[in-house]
Amino acid sequence: MIEPDHEQLSVREQCDLLGFHRSTLYYQPRPVPQENERLMRRIDELHTAHITWGSRKIRDALRLEGSRVNRKRVQRLMRHMALRVVFPQRHHHRLPPDHEVYPYLLRGVSVERPNQVWSIDLTYIRLDDGFVYLTAIIDWYSRKILSWDLSLTLDKSSGIEVLQRALRRYGPPEIFNSDQGVQYTSPAFLKPLKDAGVKISMDGKGRALDNVIIERFWRTIKYDEVYLNDYVSPAEARQRIGEYIAMYNGRRPHDSLGGRTPNMAYEDGGAQAAA
Repeated sequence: MIEPDHEQLSVREQCDLLGFHRSTLYYQPRPVPQENERLMRRIDELHTAHITWGSRKIRDALRLEGSRVNRKRVQRLMRHMALRVVFPQRHHHRLPPDHEVYPYLLRGVSVERPNQVWSIDLTYIRLDDGFVYLTAIIDWYSRKILSWDLSLTLDKSSGIEVLQRALRRYGPPEIFNSDQGVQYTSPAFLKPLKDAGVKISMDGKGRALDNVIIERFWRTIKYDEVYLNDYVSPAEARQRIGEYIAMYNGRRPHDSLGGRTPNMAYEDGGAQAAA
């Protein structure tokens, strides 16, 4: 499918046309110890079911299930999986000096139309042998997933590609919200938002519910799709997740949207705003 020696298109351009991240070309199963892999799967399930549980509570739950695990190991695995909890954390990692943090702008805001507020986040997706990270941008009003990608690492390139793709397809939002991770505070990530005049909002440290709309989507896709399947490779995960997101946007009704799908709410809201 990808031709490394193509005369006219680079590997990156071919990946962009096919809609997947370049790093997936070089995937090799990660040499994750079997016990760590089992723990990460269970930690992900516990975190999804109980987003307020920190490393102590998850450690205690694992011990009740028979796992001999200490808190430091749980903390290390949760960091590796990019999992966050909803209470403020006492110790914070320092960002590089050229990274910027912005205040949270959405407290008390009434979201009344598409493209008023977007959020970005990433989550751990388990494979049969290893794992990948899913990054997505969601429109708060319609719950529509505007752009997404799978990547093998936590570097900022995947988030930048997801953001640029959403901006090309839908134009800029009024407010863009993220957490304070290094992926989203970097100059390269913030530049397209600044250039488009977007107001930048960031969650408080350790407050995952500041980005509650996309947290609800992670819960939905994991229970409805990810936990029901054992993806053999990133390619299979990409195909199945892509099919699920297409169904979620186009055919899954939401009670909060009056029984409409996200696509319907996005289009209806845009038409009303234009009128």
